[in-house]
Amino acid sequence: MIHPSGILPAIRKMKDFDVVLETSYDTIVFLETRLAQLKSLVEYTKRANKKALVHFDLIQGLRADDYAMEFLLREIKPDGILSTRANVITMAKKNNLLAIQRVFLLDSLALEHNIKLINRTKPDCIEVLPGLIPDMISYIHEETNIPVIAGGLIKSQDQVDTALSAGAVAVSTSNKSLW
Repeated sequence: MIHPSGILPAIRKMKDFDVVLETSYDTIVFLETRLAQLKSLVEYTKRANKKALVHFDLIQGLRADDYAMEFLLREIKPDGILSTRANVITMAKKNNLLAIQRVFLLDSLALEHNIKLINRTKPDCIEVLPGLIPDMISYIHEETNIPVIAGGLIKSQDQVDTALSAGAVAVSTSNKSLW
């Protein structure tokens, strides 16, 4: 499976969708979308020859269960899923979608828990938040041997470069100035 690389524009507001469609980036991450909008957003994305990644946990109107994933697979047809939930990552992998496990590094206990979760679910990529911790990017990649995406609180090109230099394969950001 091909992993995303470089900048991953992450859409929170619909006004940003038109902006990102005009960029050269080949992958779009949808955050905080409504279920009613999602199908057309994914269709427009694919028509523009871009990949659509959907943050499953942030879809308003969708519950994180097997039926929701079945609906997403049959009706929405994204190229990949981001989630903090192990069951969602497992279902995405089972259905040959790019599965990105999103982890929040709050403290040592969270780090330990997340490493265990990742080693159990074996996602295709891991999104580490906040993405401003280069040592943790390297550490998580070494512990899991899974590509890492840096996300959260990325505000400058220097931070993008630092994350990529630390071993991140991509940087997910909703900061339009970095698109």
